[in-house]
Amino acid sequence: MRAKPHRSKGLDLKCIDGVWHVSGTIAGERIRKSLGTRDETTALQLKADYETRLWKRHQFGEEAVRTFEEAAVEYLQHGGKDGTGGDGKFIKPILAHFKGRRVGSITGAELRSMANTLYPGRAPATKNRQAIVPARAVIMYAHHLGWCGAISVEQFKVPKSKKHKPATREWLDKFMAEADRRKLPHLSCLVLFMHQTGTRISEAIRIVGKDLDLPARIVVLGKTKTDEWVTRYLTAELVARIAGLDAKDDERIFGYTDPKAVNRVMKRVAKDAGIEMLTTHSAGRHSFATNAINANAPIKDAMDAGGWKSARLFMETYVHSHEAGKNVASIFDRQTGPIDMNEASAKLPRRRNAQKS
Repeated sequence: MRAKPHRSKGLDLKCIDGVWHVSGTIAGERIRKSLGTRDETTALQLKADYETRLWKRHQFGEEAVRTFEEAAVEYLQHGGKDGTGGDGKFIKPILAHFKGRRVGSITGAELRSMANTLYPGRAPATKNRQAIVPARAVIMYAHHLGWCGAISVEQFKVPKSKKHKPATREWLDKFMAEADRRKLPHLSCLVLFMHQTGTRISEAIRIVGKDLDLPARIVVLGKTKTDEWVTRYLTAELVARIAGLDAKDDERIFGYTDPKAVNRVMKRVAKDAGIEMLTTHSAGRHSFATNAINANAPIKDAMDAGGWKSARLFMETYVHSHEAGKNVASIFDRQTGPIDMNEASAKLPRRRNAQKS
């Protein structure tokens, strides 16, 4: 059934099979669109709003009409996630917060305010990850489409992590010795692998035999957290231990499927070994970054080897140079040359006894 169309200066409104549609031409653009309603009064309002929007876009450009919701839909439909590698779940509350807002009108200060509103009392890292990063990703995608300008936003300052403590080689040797004594060679190898390659536990446990090329001393990781295929290079120690596991092409070389299970077993082994309990992240990725820098590896090499993209994140979150002052003093010592410390000490003034007048 077709109802008689409403004629007007702008678009025509007509009912097709009970649903109202608009058609016509606005500023040279041919329009044919369903309004998605069966109510005539609602259809008239939607038609008027749509015409206003089209004329506004014609006069002032996309930036005048495109909303944050539209930008988010485009972003998610064309492969975007949430700016953090997730499935877009963090964007949903942001959509509600900026409902109806033009994407080009949102400022960096408003993103920070939104983060505080959505996640009051939460850690700065959480606000960055779940609010600022995904919102900025949507806006920058809209900028790429020509819908708005680029946005600059200062993330919340994240204090250096005290939660994770890097593992020393002494800790690692004691841990592996206890794991081997308990006949857990897969665990020994897994912890050593994460420690020496910086691989995340979630990526490490997915490795199967066909991902390895032991003669070339490399392993290829499947799609990682950053949606890339990456290569990790193996030490001779790792090659020997992995070869001893004798994993088949389609078998997980470390045998584990659940990161939580690995942490539970690590806790028991560390306790029996009489050493501090460290998580997979502390003993693995965190230790890799810290130990590589403390061993004087170039920052860029350490970042590339472990798959870090952000130098700021790498330095502020993972790197703890406990010997920084001592190392710098040693550099100046080498520049100065050998000094007779006995002779130097003899020239120092004697310390006064604070009790004497």
